Amino acid sequence: MKQKGTLLNTQLIKDLTIEEIGDDHVPGSYETPLRSDAFEMSDEVKMQLIENHFREIMTIMGMDLNDDSLKGTPKRVAKMFIKEVFSGLNPENRPKIKLFDNKFKYNEMLVEKDITFYSYCEHHFVPIIGKAHVAYISSGKVIGLSKINRIVQYYSKRPQVQERLTVQIANDLKETLETEDIAVIMDASHLCVASRGVSDTSSRTVTAHYSGKFKEEAIKAEFLNHTKQA
Repeated sequence: MKQKGTLLNTQLIKDLTIEEIGDDHVPGSYETPLRSDAFEMSDEVKMQLIENHFREIMTIMGMDLNDDSLKGTPKRVAKMFIKEVFSGLNPENRPKIKLFDNKFKYNEMLVEKDITFYSYCEHHFVPIIGKAHVAYISSGKVIGLSKINRIVQYYSKRPQVQERLTVQIANDLKETLETEDIAVIMDASHLCVASRGVSDTSSRTVTAHYSGKFKEEAIKAEFLNHTKQA
């Protein structure tokens, strides 16, 4: 079920310096870029190392870590990175999904809309904040509604680009529900755009994935109608 290749069907950009790339969006894989040894180190060791390094970063910036307000910041940041905002990097944190038979024989689309998500831009490590709308048509199995939210949150809790996040959620649902009839729309504000660079606070980014029956214009239109704000 996994999609391979690169975003937008382009080759990976090679031999570019960071200065040459600048703020340009560089295509990458649909898989989160992780080293093969990413989980050999325990969370406790990772948090201690991050705490040490972040203390050094703050010191380099001239912050006084003897101040009562700042002395605990390196530890708080380390815990936040590993246990909270980037916890989706570890596959052990994927939500446990239990499937149920579709006893009601409900064969129309099920839409879970306005799922709030928080992620982090992998280019500047600042927040991406938005809403996800997810739909599927049962092939005989269903999942609890809260599990859809949890799958969205799991993939959101990584350094991300929105295109990859959208596809990862869709692919997981296809594999979990054993159906190709999946639709995902994500509408988000990127603080890397709003709080720095061009400082555009009003623009939003929308990405979508349609597969199976959702590629049919009538089904897609029905889904889009359901996701409209009342």
